[in-house]
Amino acid sequence: MQSLLVFQSLWAMELRSSRRPEPTLEESVAQIAEAGFDGVSAHWSDREYVRRLHALLSHYGLQAEGQCFPKTIDDLKPVLEIAAEFGVHHICLQPDIRLRRIDDCLPLLEGWKRLGEDAGIPVFIETHRDRMTTDLFFTLDLLDRLPDLRLLGDISHFLVGREFAWPVSEENHGMIHRILDSSWAFHGRVASREQVQIEISYPHHQPWVDLFLGWWEYGFRSWRKRAAASDSLAFVCELGPKPYAITGRDGEDSTDRWGESLMLQRYVRDLWSKLTTEP
Repeated sequence: MQSLLVFQSLWAMELRSSRRPEPTLEESVAQIAEAGFDGVSAHWSDREYVRRLHALLSHYGLQAEGQCFPKTIDDLKPVLEIAAEFGVHHICLQPDIRLRRIDDCLPLLEGWKRLGEDAGIPVFIETHRDRMTTDLFFTLDLLDRLPDLRLLGDISHFLVGREFAWPVSEENHGMIHRILDSSWAFHGRVASREQVQIEISYPHHQPWVDLFLGWWEYGFRSWRKRAAASDSLAFVCELGPKPYAITGRDGEDSTDRWGESLMLQRYVRDLWSKLTTEP
C-alpha cells in the first residue's frame, strides 16, 4: 500500500539565535521523533557524521533523506557508498553547477542516474535556485530532453524565481504541474512571489498556503498514478533558519518555525488522508 513519509529537515532545526543555544544533534533527533515525524533530511557526505546520525535514527526508528551537492559525476560516488553502508530512503541531489547549455547538462544528469541505478539507490534531482535547475524554463527544457528525469520538487524556488503574478495564470500552473509530474519527492515550504519562505501561521498569507497545498495535492495525485503499489512518498518540512526565515529588527525569527513545521506536517498528512480515502 502506498504511504506518505513526512520528514523534518535538520537544517531547519538550527536556531541561529542570540538568545537561545543551538540544540545538539541528539536533542534535535529526539524532538523530531517525539513530534511524530517519520525521518530527517540531512547532509550525506561525511561518513562519521552519518554514522553518528544513523545510530540516533535507528534508536527512534526513523528514516533519512540524504542531501548532496555534487559538481561532477564522480562526486556522487562517496555519497552512494555512505548511503549503501547506512541506508537511506533516497538521495536529494542539488547539482551544484551552473551551466548555460542544455547539452552540457545531459552527461552529468545521465551519469548521476546511472550511478544511482547501479547502486540501487533512488537519486532525485532537486529544483533549487543557484543550481543547474535554478530556472523553470531551463528545467522544463531538461525534461524535454530527459523525460524520465526524476526530480525532487521544491517549487518555492520557481515561484520566487519567476515571480508569478497573482492570481497565478493557467499557463504558469501548467508549467508547475509539469514539474510536479516528474517529482518523486518534495521539499515543503510556502513562498510568495517575493519571499522564498513566508510565515504560514499569519492569516494574511493564507492565499499562498492554499496555492501550495493545491500544488502539493496535484503532485501527490500524480505520484500515486506513477508509483508502485508499495512505494512511499517522502515530503520534507524544510522551514529553514535565517536568511530563509524572515527576521525582525532584533535578528530573531518573526515566527515559531518549529510550530509551523508541525502545522505543515499536519497539513500534508491531512491532504494525504483525503486522497487515500476518496472513492
